[in-house]
Amino acid sequence: MPIPRQTEPVRNPLASSWRAPKGLVAALLFCGVFAMETPVCGQARDIYADPRNVMVDEMIAGEGIKDERVLNSMRTTPRHLFVKSTLKSLAYTDQALDIGFKQTISPPFIVAYMTEVLDPQPTDRVLEIGTGSGYQAAVLSPLVQEVFTIEIVEPLGNRAKALLKQLKYENVHARVGDGYLGWPEQAPFDKIIVTCSPESIPKPLEEQLKEGGKMIIPLGERYQQVFYLLEKKNGKLEQTRLLPTLFVPMTGQAEQGRQVLPDPLNPKVANGGFEEDVDENGQADGWHYHRRARLDEESPGRDKRSLKFENPEPGRTSHVLQAFGIDGTHVTGLDVRVMHRQTGVVSGRNSGEQPGLVIHYFDGRRLPIAQAVVGPWTANTTEWTESTKRVPVPREAREAIVQLGLNGAAGELWVDEVRVTPAR
Repeated sequence: MPIPRQTEPVRNPLASSWRAPKGLVAALLFCGVFAMETPVCGQARDIYADPRNVMVDEMIAGEGIKDERVLNSMRTTPRHLFVKSTLKSLAYTDQALDIGFKQTISPPFIVAYMTEVLDPQPTDRVLEIGTGSGYQAAVLSPLVQEVFTIEIVEPLGNRAKALLKQLKYENVHARVGDGYLGWPEQAPFDKIIVTCSPESIPKPLEEQLKEGGKMIIPLGERYQQVFYLLEKKNGKLEQTRLLPTLFVPMTGQAEQGRQVLPDPLNPKVANGGFEEDVDENGQADGWHYHRRARLDEESPGRDKRSLKFENPEPGRTSHVLQAFGIDGTHVTGLDVRVMHRQTGVVSGRNSGEQPGLVIHYFDGRRLPIAQAVVGPWTANTTEWTESTKRVPVPREAREAIVQLGLNGAAGELWVDEVRVTPAR
């Protein structure tokens, strides 16, 4: 991910993360209008086919998704029809995109990852919580017998229902409602996929999962979430902890019962020393969307571990992300401190693709408004260096996300002791 330039669109992180430099290149390959934008017009030339295949090859299969059925569905599902017309040029980049009403369409990798973990079978009846744009339901449609999808935001739910009907996804059934309650009239379900984050497992969804069924769900605090695979055995849910992630919150009844709320007046970075609560998958807990990053005990900065980024190919993604709430009417600046060292650094294809830390700011509608940069760190050194900088916070800022890593550069980078302190 490049350190953003003013000419680049700001990425929206609210369902997980965004696309690496190659996706930006791919996005530039297809400026134009799709001649026939419905499946029934298959004889028309699909000008999005090449970018869609690049997306699957580099951003999905290239990042570890192996299920051929899932990959084929990602190759044939027209994501450009599920995004805003003004964002079609970014439809096949691996980033979350705004769909209105403080909601996003998830990055393609996350859609593919959740689908693969769910292990969809042709006879499955699947419940989806959080229809959003309808894209996840469309990806599931050719893989299962039926999809039942619920959206709490009425305009989004109605729009997705109409689009799915227009595109002839006849085995997808959509309705507006509170996903926390599930769809009891159609229960039980073989699989449940939750594309918004509650703090804990909704009891109705647990009850509506069939014996032997599977559920994938992002659980946790507002900005500290983890994917869990839940499998129902002997009437109880067995939990497998998967990857750290970031989704928009589950609203309605789930939000009313939330116990841990963020403090936007005291923003901070969790696990900035990469020591505590280390994820059992080898990833740093608290940080999501790891790309070519791993915990390193051989070259610690302050204590036992640092986070190492290693990328042999300029232009390829190598970063981690973490979000927090912030109130720009009270917090006017952030004091940022990072320990780092780097070797063999080669800038990426664009001038902004260099090692560093980027803070992306978002307003109350979760739309991008500004960025702040600490770096770039280009001097090759075997010694640890401490970078400190006070960066401004826009008054309109209500959320922020930290992007840390090589950011499209090649080489090796170690980071430790990442600290963010509010200045008022």
